[in-house]
Formats: sequence, C-alpha cells, structure tokens
Amino acid sequence: MADRLGEMLVAQGVLDEQQLGRALVQQKTRRLPLGQVLLSMGLASETVIWRALAQQSRLPFVDLETDVARGGRIPASLIALVPADVAGGQRVLPVAQKAGKLLLAVDDPQKTYQLDTLQFVLDKDLGAALATPSGLAAALQHYYGYSASGPDTDLAAVLGEDAGESGDDAPIIRLVRRMLSSAVEERASDVHVEPMEGRIRVRFRRDGVLAEVASHETELLGPLLSRLKLMAGMDIAERRKPQDGRMNLSVAGRSIDIRASVLPSNHGEAMVMRLLDKEQGLVSLAELGFGDKDLSRFREVIARPNGIVLVTGPTGSGKTTTLYAALKELNRPDVKIITAEDPVEYEIAGINQVQVHPRIGLTFARILRAMLRQAPNVILVGEIRDAETAEVAIQAALTGHLVFATLHTNDAPSALARLMDMGIKPFLVSASIQAIIAQRLVRRLCTQCRVPHAPAESELRAAGLDPGRLDGRTIYRAEGCGACHFTGYRGRVAAFEMLVMDGTLRDMAFRSASTAAMRAQAERSGRMQPLREDGLRKVLAGLTTLEEVLGVSSPT
Repeated sequence: MADRLGEMLVAQGVLDEQQLGRALVQQKTRRLPLGQVLLSMGLASETVIWRALAQQSRLPFVDLETDVARGGRIPASLIALVPADVAGGQRVLPVAQKAGKLLLAVDDPQKTYQLDTLQFVLDKDLGAALATPSGLAAALQHYYGYSASGPDTDLAAVLGEDAGESGDDAPIIRLVRRMLSSAVEERASDVHVEPMEGRIRVRFRRDGVLAEVASHETELLGPLLSRLKLMAGMDIAERRKPQDGRMNLSVAGRSIDIRASVLPSNHGEAMVMRLLDKEQGLVSLAELGFGDKDLSRFREVIARPNGIVLVTGPTGSGKTTTLYAALKELNRPDVKIITAEDPVEYEIAGINQVQVHPRIGLTFARILRAMLRQAPNVILVGEIRDAETAEVAIQAALTGHLVFATLHTNDAPSALARLMDMGIKPFLVSASIQAIIAQRLVRRLCTQCRVPHAPAESELRAAGLDPGRLDGRTIYRAEGCGACHFTGYRGRVAAFEMLVMDGTLRDMAFRSASTAAMRAQAERSGRMQPLREDGLRKVLAGLTTLEEVLGVSSPT
C-alpha cells in the first residue's frame, strides 16, 4: 500500500521518482508509514498526503482544519450524538449523517476497525471519513474542548468490564447479540473470535469458507469473552486451560444451539462457536443430493434388518447430516432407534439419544453394550474410533441390528482396510458391512448470479469429463452478487461415493484384497460410482462448478 500511495503522488505531480525513492529508503530505515515520512521530509503537505490516503482507502475526505478556521459548521445536534469522552478518547468526530449512518472522522485509515466496536457503544450504524491528524485535533479541541494530552477512554470500561453484572442494554451485550444474530442471518456455520497482535479478528465460516467480518480493539477481549463464557456456562476466571460449553439462542423465532470452545493462545483466549440450526439441520434423504439410482440403492440398504452402514469423510463433510436423514426416514412408532453421539447435535422426536461422557467412563463401546439390552432395531454410533467400539458394533450387526456409524477415511473402499487395521478379523468385516458412503461438500452455485461458462476441451478432459457428455447442457461458473456476499456460491450440496457390497466384494474383503483391487471391482461391476463422477453429474446439472469438484476429489 505504501508503494501505491507514492505512485499516486507521483502521478499527481506532487513527487518525482527520485524523491519517492529517497522517501522509501527513509521509510525502511525509520519503520514509519510513508505518509509520515513524506511529511517529515517536507516533500508534501499534510492535506495533500491525507487526501491521497483517503482516495487509496476509498474513504471520503473531510477538511476539518478549514471547518475550524471558519468557526465550525458541524451542527451541535450532530456533535451531541457522540459523548465527549468517547470522541476524545478514541479520536473520532461526528461529521455527517448519510443513508442512516453516522459518519465519523478518523485520522488513520488503518484504524477504521474502531467503528466495529464503537457502533455497540453508540448503538448506531457507523461509517468512516478521513481527516488529517492536525485537523482532527483542532476539531476535537473546538467542539469538545478536548486536548491531545487528555486521557484516553478505556473501551473495556465503556463496554462494561464485568459482563455478568451488565444490563440487557449494555453495549457488550448488544455486541454479542448482533454478532451471533448476524452469523445466523448470513447462514454461517461457525463464528471465530481470535485475538491477534493489536486487534481482535471476528470471522464467519460460510459454506465452508472463512471470511473476516469485523475487527475490534484488544481492550474488548476481556468483556467480550467474559460475556460469551457466561452464556456458554464456562468458568469466567479460568484463562489458562481449554474449555467447552454450550448455549442456546433464539433468532427470529428460530432456536439455534451453539457449541463453544475456548483455547488459550499467545495473544489471549480464542473462541470458536459452532452454530446448529435445529430447523434447518434435519433434512430428508431426497434433499441430500443423491442421484436417483444411488438414492434408490441407499433406501434399499437402510430397509435391511441388520448390518453396518458406514459414512466416511473428513470433519465437516456432512456425515452427521446424512446419518440423521437416514434415521428420519426410519423413525416410525414400530421402530426403536438409539444413538450414541459426541455430542448430540440435533434432537429428534421419537429417538433415544445418548451423550458420550469419556470422563466418567461413558464411552461409545460402553453405551453400545448397554444399548443392546434395550432391544433396539436401529443403532447409530457417532464415530468408530477404536477396535473396541468397532467390535461391539459388528457384533450388534451380526445379531440382528441395523447399525449406522461414521469412520474417518478418504474414500469408501478404504473403510474396509481401516477396520482391518484396527484389528477386526477380515471375515467379520466381510459379513457385517452392507454399504459404505464417502462424501464431500461442494459449494452450490448462486442461482441469482451464475453465468454460463464454456471450458476448453483440455479443461474438460483434465476433469475426466468427455466433451460429448455435454449434449447441449450448460456448465456455469461463479460470478458473485449481494445475495451470496460476492462469492458466487450460496449453500452446499454433497457429492457421494456409495459402495454397496455384493458376493464378489465380500469374498475379496474376506481374502484381505487391496483397496485398489476392491475399488476396481466395485466400479467395474457398477456397485460404486466414484466421488468425482457424482460431482461431475452435479456440474452438468448446473449445481456447482468444475473447480469445486476438482478441489474435493481425486482423479479416478
């Protein structure tokens, strides 16, 4: 940015190349912003430099020196909107109201993140304008009688240090309420509050991608985390150890369950909150994104009276959503379903759900053994993590129960080898597994702004897509609009790889055949469609892009 400012001033004729070169050398030596270096060298006036900074930062420029010289023309009603201690302590000045926003003048474009915090102190939507440091100092003196040597306002004190004793209208409570409400409104799955050097960064994860949404001053970390910890039932005084908690929030009549995690870092405690929308989290099998053939096969598999159905994939790939959709399909008055989960993410009426508590010995394996005495028809194991859990799950499957479980592997055939690596005998794996689903989430194209795309033939072949398959169908690319936060994507859809066992595959598993051989046989016999192939089907249907599919799948 420093170089760009210098280039702008050269283009305006304020500097020549030689002067800019000398200034850049001074900047590296003195480690100061280029604007301050140019000012100290007498190469440009403060007004000229700050006008260029405003242009560079895309902020309006306000000439407060001229305003004060003319006796001050900012209305008293506007000045009264910002208390003197806040204006002077934070070096901001109200200068205008436009489109429902109060415009505050600041003297450093890098400090506009102050407004993310101040909007909760002032309870107003704020915008920024840039003024020169001397002009802002003169205006603060003129309108508030505030001198540069006055004490700074402690934002933590303004916001309320003790979150537990704050009223419902306290600024820190408004900040937390708006942050979480915005996350829900923007369909964020996670909120990250991260202390960095000199600021607090707030990021939302939308459709699997993190994006910064706000930045606050470091003084805010104490009251902000105290409030969030209090809501999540954590120990406010404990700042050295990781903590987990849970809270519930009602936004626009919707019940949102929030799982919170705190981790001490080098700049303070970082908090991550996972948002679970109880209304939107439970979807039907038809809404998951299965192709017609795979959906029919999956319904056939889960209608069987016994066996294991595994869902594999990395964290955050939608495994739990798929399993809950299967349970929702099977949930009838004549079917008893029990789950063991860590944690219980969504509550389903009519299903017995058990929370794992390893600290008191309530592990997946122990819950599974207890489940069998409850005479269930269907069992869900949140995750097979060890040989003991795998053995009990397999015994349950072999004794007349339908078992659903998740496992961490990269693809469907690898799940068989993973169970054997845990120490499960091949004949047990061969006899118990009914089907394995590997899945990934790809971002869904925004239907309001997607645009047709004609990829080169080489691009299609690199993706494994024969140009002849297009057959008049349109491939789209992401563009970006206000509805999708200019990402080009809105929502996600799963790409699946479903392996359904048959006699040949069971015999290969019994003989501990290699994963590659199992994959080749499954594809050759039509018992499995590769993950990339399902993703390409979604590209041809206009649901996602080639880039998204290539990003989550390997060439076959």
